[in-house]
Amino acid sequence: MDRKRKILTVAIVLAALGVIVVVVVVIVRSRRAREVPIVIQGAIVKHNADTRRESPIADVEVSAAKGLAAQSVKSDFSGYFRLTLVPAVEQGQSVQLNFRHPDYLPVQLQASVGDHLYVVEMAAVHGEVEADLSEKQIIVGNVLVRYSTASTSLENIGSGEKTFQVENQGNVPCKTERPCSPDGKWKAAVGSASLDSGAGNLFQNARVSCIAGPCPFTKVDSDNFAKPGRTISVSVRDWSDTTTFLLQAEVFRSVANNLIRVSYPVIFGRSMNFSLPADAEGPSLEGELNGTQIVFPLGPDAILSWADCSVRTERKQVKDYRCELKPEYSFKQNP
Repeated sequence: MDRKRKILTVAIVLAALGVIVVVVVVIVRSRRAREVPIVIQGAIVKHNADTRRESPIADVEVSAAKGLAAQSVKSDFSGYFRLTLVPAVEQGQSVQLNFRHPDYLPVQLQASVGDHLYVVEMAAVHGEVEADLSEKQIIVGNVLVRYSTASTSLENIGSGEKTFQVENQGNVPCKTERPCSPDGKWKAAVGSASLDSGAGNLFQNARVSCIAGPCPFTKVDSDNFAKPGRTISVSVRDWSDTTTFLLQAEVFRSVANNLIRVSYPVIFGRSMNFSLPADAEGPSLEGELNGTQIVFPLGPDAILSWADCSVRTERKQVKDYRCELKPEYSFKQNP
């Protein structure tokens, strides 16, 4: 009987311990879940029935009502925002989001906390129709992007040549003397020559040829003709009578060039988009304001008198530009 009671007691204790372990695990997991920040993310675009004109909006201030966000954030170049909520907020809870930008009408959005991507549309304070009816409207037309890229090219400025001899006497057994013919039978001699193209120059298309003597009994031991370089050299083996060789190569100089490039921005409605490669230099926009041709240099911040521009530099240093016309300007409509 005592044995049965002991077994029952042990079983009860183990069961109690199991319940305690489960409770502890639940509490720990709950605490860890609360430690992971809850975020609301999405994209902000310009309101338009034409999806091609739904330009991303940068620098929109995004906040949560009642202090439910750790701090307000701003949308980036692509319109993306990521708002971190305070730990007290739970999944499924309703949160009011506020979107503010000086050029767009404010937006309030009731969001439900969870795994969801929000797309927020904002209407411009000065709409396209209002801008088109403006009496002070200035027409922007024939816009193009001009920039230069630096490149180098090789220019042939001449050639280099040199003759040299490998002096030897044929039909002399090699025995133990070195160098020898490739089969080790005849005594040989080795001759070499080199050329220097000068500072800033390099050789290409280097070659060596036997031009006199018993050429069949010669062999090129080594050369550095594989890659262009300022100097070239060659070593030749001769196991018969004296031979004469000609070393030749073309001389090239590296020349720097600035190539002018032209591209055309993509225009939808009042938005203009274009990009510049990483090696673009001296970029500018060229266009007409009410028929007058004007050049607008593009500095690091792309400040224009007739448009507000945003710039994003990507990983490979490619720059993306997006410009929105100011209210008193309008793009010229193609006929």
